Amino acid sequence: MSAVFDIIASAGLWAAVLRIATPLILGTLGALLCERAGVLNLGIEGIMTFGAMIGWLAVYNGADLWTGFLIAALAGGLFGVLHAALTVTLGLSQHVSGLGVTLFASSFSYYVFRLLVPVAGTPPTITPFQPIHIPGLSDLPFLGQAVFSQTPPTYAAILIALALAYLVFRTPLGLAIRMTGENPHAAEAQGINPMVVRYGAVIAGGALMGMAGAFLTLSAFNSFFPTMVQGRGWICIALVVFASWRPQRALLGALLFAFFDGFQLRLQTALGGVVPYQLFLMIPYVLSIAALAVMARRARVPQALMQPYRRGER
Repeated sequence: MSAVFDIIASAGLWAAVLRIATPLILGTLGALLCERAGVLNLGIEGIMTFGAMIGWLAVYNGADLWTGFLIAALAGGLFGVLHAALTVTLGLSQHVSGLGVTLFASSFSYYVFRLLVPVAGTPPTITPFQPIHIPGLSDLPFLGQAVFSQTPPTYAAILIALALAYLVFRTPLGLAIRMTGENPHAAEAQGINPMVVRYGAVIAGGALMGMAGAFLTLSAFNSFFPTMVQGRGWICIALVVFASWRPQRALLGALLFAFFDGFQLRLQTALGGVVPYQLFLMIPYVLSIAALAVMARRARVPQALMQPYRRGER
């Protein structure tokens, strides 16, 4: 029991929580934005993989780190255009389109990587983002190491979450997005074009998903390998439900899952000789499923989610 308290009281755990949570925050916000407008985007796993690859590849070929992030966002937005064209314009199944985007983006990532990067026993690396030192704050006991010694994309992700919460619930654009996700015909009656709103939300959501993948190669690690996303996209889809489609709760949900994940890694080190490691790997997923089951009972799904929109039809 003392080992558990020591882990929870360590600044290293909370620093790791923020790092682990960053791609989940960005990916969850991207999925949430799509679903708020009425479009389910199951392409997130593939978009994150492609964002990780293209962002890393840009930096590997001489671009700076922020340019790599921008390129990953643009690539994610392009996959958003593809998904929106299939689901918004053509009205095809959002489930099938999303899974198709995931398969295509994941396979295309591996193909482009092998085509442009020499095959070697050890994957080539780049110099990733480094933790920044904030004068006065980074030197604080505990909080300095836990909170104020992160890389810039982590702080950017938290700011994006707060900005998106303000946009969705405090601006006319956010009201248009929510109306489109609830009742696109009512939105159309108010002079809003639901097709345009859905396109914009899916493209912006795809850009956030691309940035989530880019964090893995440009900040968390320094190289790319095809399986590095490791199901984070599907976790983001679940976190949207946990968050009840609210950005501020999405931030909390991502931090909660990251805590479970970071905790099990340290607990595995402390008790690895006593308990099989597979049990530790189960911890974040079992606890997340339990939390999801509790929160999902009170979640209010956007009423027009996964419903194709046709102008003039009801």
